[in-house]
Amino acid sequence: MRDEIKLLAVKNALQHGGRASPKAVLGKVYAIFPEAREDPNAIRALVEEVVGEVNRMSPEEMERFLEESGECLQKEKRESPSPVLPPLEGAVEGGVVLRFAPGPSGPLHLGHSRAAILNDEYAKLYQGRFILRLEDTNPRRIDPDAYDMILEDLLWLGVEVHKMYIQSERMEIYYQVARELIGRGAAYVCTCPAEEWRKLKLKGTPCPHRERPVEVQMEEWEKMLEGVYCENEATLVVKTDLTHPNPAVRDFPALRIVDVPHPRVGDRYRVYPLYNFSVAVDDHLMGCTHILRGKDHLNNTLRQEYVYKHMGWPLPIFIHYGLVSIPDVQLKTSTIREEIEKGNYSGWDDVRLGTLRALKRRGFRPEAIRQFWVEVGVKPVDITVSFQNLYSINRTLIDDVANRYFFVERPKEAFLYHDRPLRSTAPLHPQHLERGRREYYLKPSPLPGGEGSVIYLSGRTVDTLIPPTIFRLKDLTNAELVGEERGIIYLKALPGDAQGMRGKIYEWCPPNSLPMTIYMPDGEVKRGLVEPLIEKEMGEVVQFERFGFARIERSEGGLIGYFTHP
Repeated sequence: MRDEIKLLAVKNALQHGGRASPKAVLGKVYAIFPEAREDPNAIRALVEEVVGEVNRMSPEEMERFLEESGECLQKEKRESPSPVLPPLEGAVEGGVVLRFAPGPSGPLHLGHSRAAILNDEYAKLYQGRFILRLEDTNPRRIDPDAYDMILEDLLWLGVEVHKMYIQSERMEIYYQVARELIGRGAAYVCTCPAEEWRKLKLKGTPCPHRERPVEVQMEEWEKMLEGVYCENEATLVVKTDLTHPNPAVRDFPALRIVDVPHPRVGDRYRVYPLYNFSVAVDDHLMGCTHILRGKDHLNNTLRQEYVYKHMGWPLPIFIHYGLVSIPDVQLKTSTIREEIEKGNYSGWDDVRLGTLRALKRRGFRPEAIRQFWVEVGVKPVDITVSFQNLYSINRTLIDDVANRYFFVERPKEAFLYHDRPLRSTAPLHPQHLERGRREYYLKPSPLPGGEGSVIYLSGRTVDTLIPPTIFRLKDLTNAELVGEERGIIYLKALPGDAQGMRGKIYEWCPPNSLPMTIYMPDGEVKRGLVEPLIEKEMGEVVQFERFGFARIERSEGGLIGYFTHP
């Protein structure tokens, strides 16, 4: 109890200009030790004595004391202003329409979430509409499960979808616009070999099919639809400016033949739109007022503007933000799929991945991801961000709700000799005493050479111990290392008059601890023991003291933790 009083007094002093208040400390003591009310005079005298000792310490001594005790001062939280996105050019309250348009080749990853969150934030800011458009016009790159997975990911992110479209259900719309472009002399059917067409384009030379009469172009288009041409034999191309200084903007393919059944529409269609054509058509017909996307789409914007001009449509406002690089995380969907199929990843929620499902499994809060991207914003500059940025934001959200426990990695059996009962008590959360306490009662039992209890220390701790060493078993007692024999550590609990903080602080686990396997994002697997009280935390994030945060689950093999972050 004296140890706990001193900790409370030091924290109180550091929070109030270096002077602890006996009354404030006494109130916390009663909250932690209700039985202390049975002898209030003795407890009050003890508190006043300890507070007097603490008030004679310098601030540096207090800080050092906390550090050596394995504690940290929970500083008063100050409400920091939430990050705010800049105004949206030309935005009108209630008239903004934005869209997020992923391809259903897999679930969403952290990179996808940027566009989803920024568009959602602006839609909410201006009380506008958010459109989800699933761009599935490449039958070879579709995961049938992704349609539902994307919706689930957006729901978890807190994105509000007002209307959803699936491109494979809009094929007749694309065909109609294609016919209109042909009729306006703005598109042609090219039957040149692809490589030959590219060479002509680079030279700024028109394809021999480019200027054929509209009637001929329309006949060729119908042949594409009817199956006269096979895959790669004919393509509908949108005319642009062959003298454009950027070869990438010169004529671009709009629709091509794909002789592969589609997961949703089967073999009903064989001519599918390409990205720049379908996006321009949909953005206009869906009434999108603003298009937010990365700078890697600058050339696409120039191509799509030609479709708008050919059709006489008003242009939306295009906003291109800088690219973000996130090192050391796998975000490429096709690569992830290949590794899952090879058995190198357990699934889309494997904690080594950067998918939203993996981050959810690790215990990340969706609010952290939202704040992360709002802070990055829509600036045009390219930046590199570290996962540490996301860790920092998430830590502020989960620290207050994550209860504290001990995890002993690579456990080593230790005989702790003591002739009197030892009680271990510590709050589940140092700032929320109302949640209860972790309490353990160690009653002496016969051991070789005396009486005591069997406890467990981490292998990492044992590796640093050299007799004679005195250290602190956190929240329990000071102990002296007596020796080691046949893999067993021998400790002696120090008497009551030596209960002040001594030496380093080490975590420990009681005899009835449970095995735990923790999966790390770098692929490492850590095995050890945890306190049995952890069983009430299934599905929750906890903080293993001096180890980090982890989300707890149960499997057939026992308890599992998925490491969140330090």
